[in-house]
Amino acid sequence: MKYKVVVVDDHLLIAKAIAAMVQEMKDFEVLYEAENGSVLLQKFKTRENIPDIVLLDISMPIMNGFETAQWLHDHYPGVKILVLSMQDDEASLIRMIKLGAKGYLHKNVHPAELEKALINLIERGMYFPQWATAVFFQTIAGPPPKESSKDEKLSNRELEFLHHVCSELTYKEIADLMCCSPRTVEGYRDALFEKLNIKTRVGLAMYAVKIGIVKVE
Repeated sequence: MKYKVVVVDDHLLIAKAIAAMVQEMKDFEVLYEAENGSVLLQKFKTRENIPDIVLLDISMPIMNGFETAQWLHDHYPGVKILVLSMQDDEASLIRMIKLGAKGYLHKNVHPAELEKALINLIERGMYFPQWATAVFFQTIAGPPPKESSKDEKLSNRELEFLHHVCSELTYKEIADLMCCSPRTVEGYRDALFEKLNIKTRVGLAMYAVKIGIVKVE
């Protein structure tokens, strides 16, 4: 089974080139291209047009990438967004992550990394290259709190889990490293979600950086 991809970009030649690259990948196929978010909305009215992944540009007329990401986040949260844009500034990256993007690449990306990103989105749920990770964590990383509140007291096993969350390991792989079952790891995750009022793995990784569990060079 091939995973379905849609390319959303207002530059026809670029959209065609990206689609051609994806079509060469053994695990993926392109359903169609859309020149902006408005066209994508219309396409989504047909169930067969709903993909697994949307490759999304930011600068587009009528309905840009930010607006499209917001709509997808609100109406189709199961569709993974991989931003593919010329904009690599901090503000665009952070805004897209907040809107639910699971990956962010520059348009000059090598085809091999694009394929790696698509595979990671399917298998691990996200993909951010080193430059994006550095920008993101440097933005949110602040000095560790002097003292955690009572609600934020974490066990040693929860702290160990937080450290692994910042890697590209799957939850099953984390369970193997921690010598426990995947269900136990999910229990650590859910407990941290509740204690820290965090809802995503990215949020847990952000917290891990903030309190100094993971250092950003």
